[in-house]
Amino acid sequence: MSTFVMVAFGGLVGVGAFLVFAGLTGRQVFAARRSGPVGRLVASLVPARAAAAVAAGSAVLVVTVWPVGGLLAVAAVVGGPRLLGGRSTREASIARTEAIAGWTEMVRDSMAAASGLEEAILATASVAPAAIRAEVTVLVRRLEHQNLADALAAFGDEVSHPSADLVVAALSIAARMEASDMTGLLSRLAEAIRGEARMRIRVEVGRTRVRTATKVIVGVVGATIALLTVLNRSYLVAYDSPGGQMMLLIVGAIFATGGWMLLHMSELDMPERFSARSAADRGVTR
Repeated sequence: MSTFVMVAFGGLVGVGAFLVFAGLTGRQVFAARRSGPVGRLVASLVPARAAAAVAAGSAVLVVTVWPVGGLLAVAAVVGGPRLLGGRSTREASIARTEAIAGWTEMVRDSMAAASGLEEAILATASVAPAAIRAEVTVLVRRLEHQNLADALAAFGDEVSHPSADLVVAALSIAARMEASDMTGLLSRLAEAIRGEARMRIRVEVGRTRVRTATKVIVGVVGATIALLTVLNRSYLVAYDSPGGQMMLLIVGAIFATGGWMLLHMSELDMPERFSARSAADRGVTR
């Protein structure tokens, strides 16, 4: 019986280590498959990061017998990827901003050859930038059974980006009334949106040093604790007492506060979104 328990524990530790690695690197372990409901159910019930957090907390609790240590391990797995990673998310946000500018230019260029604004939008469905191609495709499908203003309002809600709201507002105005210089307006909007993307790239480059220093500090502290736990456990005996657990909680709270401040400093304050609403949404009868 004891052998079975040890084998099961070893297997759980291995799975937990894999899930911790997947959670810290942002890899998706439980992928939802479109072809079957079972995969979607498993993915919704057992998220990779939650499983990794539970496994890490359990492993630390078993090895160290520190309740606070297990709690801190759970917090590290949950917040670690956002603090140490997030590069793909930031790059995707910048790519989305540039895609909005590119699609705006496509609509502008298509208006010269198309017979109207709606036809110009339809012409961009197959060549829209990859970051917003899905939203543009849905917009084109909506145009089959909705008017242009309502379809654009729904498109702005799906893209959910302040720059897209500017484009949607301009196109909605053009859809409701004649615009004297629509191509010039779209050109200026695209230029402004590209300027925003360039600004965000410069900010990301400037903050690379801070993120690198954060990774080094967290890595050194984590490696030191792990080595002391394995090679010199007697050095950490002071934390076995309730007072030691309280001190460990205070130290963990200090680290968590520092991590929260770093995250707050690294976030960009996006302008508040606004959406072009139809007359029905405002309660006005056409």
